[in-house]
Amino acid sequence: MKKLSPRTTIIAGIILFIILTIGVILDVYQITNFPPIVAGIIICAFIYILIFAPTLTYRIFLGMIIGIFIGHYFPVQLIKIGNVSIATQDLKELGHIFLNLIKMIIAPLVLSTIIVGIAKLGDFKTVGRIGAKTIGYFMFASILSLILGLILVNLFQPGAVMHIELPPAGTETGIHGKLQSFGDFVDHVFPKSLIEAMTKNEILSILVFSIFFGIATAAIGEQGKVVVKAMDAISHVMLKLTGYVMNFAPYGVLGSLAALVSKIGLLKLIQVYPYLIGIFYLGLFIFTFGILFAIATLGGIPFWKLFKSIKEPFILAFSTASSESAMPKVIEGLEKFGCSSRIVSFVLPLGYSFNLDGSMMNMTFATMFIAQSYGMHLGWQQQVLMMLILMITSKGIAGVPRASLVVVAAILPTFNIPSEGLALLLGIDQILDMGRSATNVMGNAVATAMVSKWEGELNMNNEIEVIETAN
Repeated sequence: MKKLSPRTTIIAGIILFIILTIGVILDVYQITNFPPIVAGIIICAFIYILIFAPTLTYRIFLGMIIGIFIGHYFPVQLIKIGNVSIATQDLKELGHIFLNLIKMIIAPLVLSTIIVGIAKLGDFKTVGRIGAKTIGYFMFASILSLILGLILVNLFQPGAVMHIELPPAGTETGIHGKLQSFGDFVDHVFPKSLIEAMTKNEILSILVFSIFFGIATAAIGEQGKVVVKAMDAISHVMLKLTGYVMNFAPYGVLGSLAALVSKIGLLKLIQVYPYLIGIFYLGLFIFTFGILFAIATLGGIPFWKLFKSIKEPFILAFSTASSESAMPKVIEGLEKFGCSSRIVSFVLPLGYSFNLDGSMMNMTFATMFIAQSYGMHLGWQQQVLMMLILMITSKGIAGVPRASLVVVAAILPTFNIPSEGLALLLGIDQILDMGRSATNVMGNAVATAMVSKWEGELNMNNEIEVIETAN
């Protein structure tokens, strides 16, 4: 069937959204119960619009809305036919399927694109120069995000203001962490086995192998061109495969959010956590559209044009609470924007380990929130020390599930903050993760554009081929 027009999609979506929102208000404030059968019919109409929406961006956004409403109106059971039933929590498997498909793509995509990019860079000197600029920018951006988190949490005092009920002493959170030592970091960077690194999606380890392999490929001259051509073909195949997988993204988003809302409940989000979530998202907004905007503008990068180029992966990262899920589309978006493919293939994977701005801000924010909830005061000296510890120990931990919480769990005992306080954040961590994942994507996009600009390999007009000779 023919796709709906953008106008029809927006008008129909707004009408259905208003009706279901009225039902949510009636339910939350216990005015009356909105009939589930009516909600079900409207949600089915919403799903029809999702299927025939004109672009992936529309479909992802609709998947988010539908998932929230399914989680609210059908919190326990979605369908029951005879003895067969589907629990709403089972829908989270749609999200797992999508994320697993993305993870299946990432390792070969990163490996092939980096090898091609490094082979084109040519030698260690060029790699070292670009690497130094990249790491320098990452450290600068990390400091800004950590400081912003500290400023906001000290200014608004969410832990003290909310008077939230504290978990009992000894509460098990299931999140265990220890501060990363230098030895742990080295083991994480240099892979014992490429196959092991790829099976675990250890992007930093894959990056290190690819740098050596790419430089060696360039060093053997004419024979290496065959390898570069093969890897270039593999990268294009993986990007094509990404396009196929992305068609499932709206349903993965729908399932994940339906399961999340059914577990937490809109009522709890509205009554208990709005202040904390609001302050945190204010910080992410300031960082993304304030600090990153200022950096890009001062660097001669048209921020809004860049944002438009990665709008789709930005929304995808937000809706799936995973910056990793957006990585293949970020590569496409940055090259479309005009960044050199060899700069993108080097800076972006490195950024996924060293430049997670949203996650960095969350670490200081979450640690201080827990301390405030327990009535603990940390002086500025302690806060500066905390920032420095987080700055060093968090690098390269991106491959760990719930990495941000793992780091927070590790640093709490250092400042004698009760570890069970982490339970205060477990219920809403995915909601916070949605925002920080989107911020991570934008932060790495700006970083890649800046390095491309510094290297003279940013061609925003796309009128000529990028010069591939090293300086």
